[in-house]
Amino acid sequence: MFGITHFLFIAVLLFGIGVTGVLISRNIIVLLMSVELMLNAANLAIIAFSRALNVMDGHAFVFLVLTVAAAEAAVGLAMVITIFNNRRSINIDKYSLLKW
Repeated sequence: MFGITHFLFIAVLLFGIGVTGVLISRNIIVLLMSVELMLNAANLAIIAFSRALNVMDGHAFVFLVLTVAAAEAAVGLAMVITIFNNRRSINIDKYSLLKW
């Protein structure tokens, strides 16, 4: 039987992969996927704690986070498509115009 430590270990592993992808990636799409991976790792940790404590509040919070993540993915993908149509590249190093 899987305990809370198993789920938390997987969540930490997924979160670490996501952070590594954010720090190393030069591709905007890979960057967005890494952020989604980190959000899913946080959701896994919330569900693990919710199951261990026998409360259902964590499940409602996860649905809220999933809704925000879906909206973030839709807006982020729309921005990537717009940037690609203007610049013909999705390399993140070429977008210094977005800086203040």
